This record gives sequence, C-alpha cells and structure tokens, in this order.
Amino acid sequence: MRNFKELATTELKDNVFDLIGKQWMLVTAGKKDKFNTMTASWGAMGILFNKPVAIIFIRPQRYTFEFLEEEKEFTLTVLPEQYREALMICGRKSGRDCDKIKEAGLTAIETEKGNMAFEEGRLVMECKKIYGKIFDPKEFLDTDIITKNFPNNDFHKVYIAEIEKVWAKD
Repeated sequence: MRNFKELATTELKDNVFDLIGKQWMLVTAGKKDKFNTMTASWGAMGILFNKPVAIIFIRPQRYTFEFLEEEKEFTLTVLPEQYREALMICGRKSGRDCDKIKEAGLTAIETEKGNMAFEEGRLVMECKKIYGKIFDPKEFLDTDIITKNFPNNDFHKVYIAEIEKVWAKD
C-alpha cells in the first residue's frame, strides 16, 4: 500500500450516501492466489456494537459470495470517477467466466494483512466480518421492497463488518 496513507475512520470526510450510492465501491475477498471482486452500490457505514462498521449486501449467486463465505475479511475500494467503466465491468461480468480485473484495467495489490484491493483506488477499507444473515422475506415490513428488488426471491446476505483499517491516497 505504498501510495496510500493510513487514516482513522474518524478522519473520513466522504458523504456515505454519495460514496456508496453514486460513486460505488468494489467488494473484494480472497487472497493473492485466488480472489474476486464485484461492484456494489448498496451498503451502509456507521457505528454498531461500539465499532466502526460497513454493511454490505451480496446475492448468493454472485461469484464474490463464495469468497466472502470462505474469508473472515474483505476490502472495500472506492475508485475515482475516471474508473467508472472499470466499475461497470466489475459489476456486469463474473470472475467465473473471465478475467474481469484485467478487462477493467485494474491493478490488484495486497494489503499488509494479506487482503486484496486495487492500486487505482482512492480509498480502501479493510473489514472483518462480525455478522452475516440472508434476508428473511417474512421479516420485511414493507413488502413492496420484495416485489421491486427480489422478483426471483434471490435475497441478499447482509454482512456487518468492523472497519479495521482505512487507507487513502494523498
């Protein structure tokens, strides 16, 4: 992480609604010899269990899901706007079928903890999973959400993870 400096979570200045909903992020899990990434535009950040947390939502059919299930940690990488096409590729293509990282023109880097992220990122968060659960359709109070977001009943798994390290470009 030679071009990054470590920050405290309290030093983050980004608006999380813009960061997640408009800028998007790459969710990456696995180790150097085998990992995968995908684009995410759903998520949350805040304080839970007296810890800084990131909350991500991944459908079980996504290839990245397999890596998230195997690993205790993952990274979130936020790319500058000039990498919008890379985000599109990583969101539309599956790492099962192609080398989407190469197609996206991204450079994988290993963090000090052995997690994978991307050199092109402007912000990287290393996260340790602390909770995971598939959405239960019986628990939705607004059933229109199911109709609009889960027409095939392919409910996301929610992962709550402690943000352990934050890295930012100068």
